[in-house]
Amino acid sequence: MRYVEPVYRPPSEAQSLILPVTDGCSWNRCTFCDMYRPPQKRFRARETDEVLEGIRQVGERFGDEVRRVFLADGDALVLPTRRLLVYLEAIRTHLPSVHRVSSYCLARNLKKKSVAELRELCDAGLTLAYLGAESGDDALLERIDKGETFESTREALDKLGEAGIRRSVMIINGLGGESLSDQHADNSARLMNATQPDYLSTLVLMLNDGGARYRASWPEWSPLSPDGLFREMERFLSALELRQTIFRADHSSNWLVLKGTLGADKERLLAQVRSAIERPDAAPLRAAWTRGL
Repeated sequence: MRYVEPVYRPPSEAQSLILPVTDGCSWNRCTFCDMYRPPQKRFRARETDEVLEGIRQVGERFGDEVRRVFLADGDALVLPTRRLLVYLEAIRTHLPSVHRVSSYCLARNLKKKSVAELRELCDAGLTLAYLGAESGDDALLERIDKGETFESTREALDKLGEAGIRRSVMIINGLGGESLSDQHADNSARLMNATQPDYLSTLVLMLNDGGARYRASWPEWSPLSPDGLFREMERFLSALELRQTIFRADHSSNWLVLKGTLGADKERLLAQVRSAIERPDAAPLRAAWTRGL
């Protein structure tokens, strides 16, 4: 398997075969994200023959050991449905023990895919999509050059859900800084309530360059303190009306680890956050040096 470093995958794909079908990200303009900015990560689709040969060789060497496959890089679902179906068929043929195939997904990549196409992909084995919504607030999405809106993200998540593909959504705590914190929390919760994702996770904004590129397009932006992050989280959780969503705030960027199911564990999670606000000295916070990517 040929990898172009650095390689990224969701935390829950730690035991998965990372199968590159594209390099980089087809959008790659979000001001907070440096994942695919190195020149070697310039977006391109991998040659079909290379991907198929990689699947064949992994199957030949590891046989039934592979249980999960993650299609890399940043947004494999940008590929045409027919090409994705070829890859999924090859996975079924050469890796017969695989029970889950997943991928990152940009909302914009689903505009040209019908529910019927997505259902076909689901039936072929693609059963989980990770979608970085980042926020449900249109003003903030425009500020960070996300290229999406509340409505475009909602439409994509609804389309995935209708096709039977499970949806794991990411929201970034602190993304709006001090000035947009409240509307970021409120509208992100509104987006989650409207779409009822299967999984929801929150990460804390971390800027590798000290925020230089982020501030270049938003000079007045000021970051949230840990207390501000907890208060934003408290507002976000309070507004959520989810029926059966697995929630995680356990990414390495988070100060406070939260795990539960919403809404069953909503009050417990809120109690943990409120305790961190009231008694940060007694809260089980991560040490600053342990937080990173």
